[in-house]
Amino acid sequence: MSMRRQGFAAAAAFAVFSSAAFADSPNLGRLATPEEIAAWDIGVGPDGAGLPPGGGAPKQGEAIFAAKCAACHGEKGAGKPNDTLVGGRGTLVGDQAPVKTVGSFWPYATTIFDYVRRAMPLNEPKSLTSDEVYAVVAYILQLNGVIDENEVINAQTLPKIQMPNREGFVIFARGK
Repeated sequence: MSMRRQGFAAAAAFAVFSSAAFADSPNLGRLATPEEIAAWDIGVGPDGAGLPPGGGAPKQGEAIFAAKCAACHGEKGAGKPNDTLVGGRGTLVGDQAPVKTVGSFWPYATTIFDYVRRAMPLNEPKSLTSDEVYAVVAYILQLNGVIDENEVINAQTLPKIQMPNREGFVIFARGK
């Protein structure tokens, strides 16, 4: 038998035997229900698509941040032990080391909402209510000088916020 035929025969035998092995598998797992999928289908786009009802102001966010965020991000988002959230404006150009924070780097306020909502606090992701997320995001934006301390953000106002680095990204065409 030629090498090519031996290879084909081996592949066919593997397919037959592995199919039989899979048929005898413990049948672990199941399809997710529509309710389970909906619970995780919480993405928010740069245009605000997917933002939930609710709202919050920096003052409300300050208390939530102190209780649930400051242990990782420091007082007023100054950093340590995790990422610094405040400052860094003007450091993305020139010879100095860039400081990538919410105020210096992130292009969309809605992206901050999306990230906080699905990933924070680190030890209890997805535990904040929509109002708490809006409030924490408002507080972080206020600390970065993006909004004032009396501004309330919600699904209508958040997408309209112009982040300082909105135009700082270069769009390029991938290979043709």
